[in-house]
Amino acid sequence: MLATAESCTGGLIAAACTDLAGSSAWFERGFVTYSNAAKTELLGVPAALIAAHGAVSEPVARAMAIGALARANVQAGIAITGIAGPGGGSADKPVGTVWFGWGAGALLETECRRFEGDRAAVRAQATAHALAGLLARMDRA
Repeated sequence: MLATAESCTGGLIAAACTDLAGSSAWFERGFVTYSNAAKTELLGVPAALIAAHGAVSEPVARAMAIGALARANVQAGIAITGIAGPGGGSADKPVGTVWFGWGAGALLETECRRFEGDRAAVRAQATAHALAGLLARMDRA
């Protein structure tokens, strides 16, 4: 079973999964944790971790993935946090910066990518990358 923990994609990954007929056999739930408070309350991401590293960071993506796996009691999870734009970017974290976390079995991996385009394009690319990343990792889990 799969759970998602989404910030910048706002549920697009869960929607892509549930668009598929029969997904109730393998999709458990999605957490849309757009705010920092939601990341803490729903996924157990420590507020101090967010304060220290920012919501768009490797430690937060990792904590989101761990939280989704634990709180949904599933075998696979996807976490995503990023800056879709058009505002909110900085020199260190420009618009299009997205951190991913994948958990499958004993495997837990993170990755940062930068996507080009407008808000819709960043969100669509991030959704596709998250799902492709999960499929690739399921073969290794």
